[in-house]
Amino acid sequence: QVQLVESGGGLVQPGGSLRLSCAASVSISSISAMAWYRQAPGKQRELVAGITTGARTNYADSVKGRSTIFRDNAENTVYLQMNSLKPEDTAVYYCNRQPPRSGYWGQGTQVTVSS
Repeated sequence: QVQLVESGGGLVQPGGSLRLSCAASVSISSISAMAWYRQAPGKQRELVAGITTGARTNYADSVKGRSTIFRDNAENTVYLQMNSLKPEDTAVYYCNRQPPRSGYWGQGTQVTVSS
């Protein structure tokens, strides 16, 4: 069973930065695409950013230009660097395949952007 463990969230002021990590219990080198998702209170889970094995990336318009997704296949880890954070970035962040698979959801990591 695949386990994905997200970390790196926290409380940050508007304009601040965070780097989220997603550590996989299996090799991700053969997984064609991994992604970060987020779910804010009262809202549906949404795609934030995705990355293929060929390092091709895609981003939600809301984070484009402020976020970078990258993967370290040797460490079986996917990262999300988030800069210029806004209060509307507040959510629980998850990683999964792209498209997501139900058995891959982890506990997520909470990101709160507030002054």
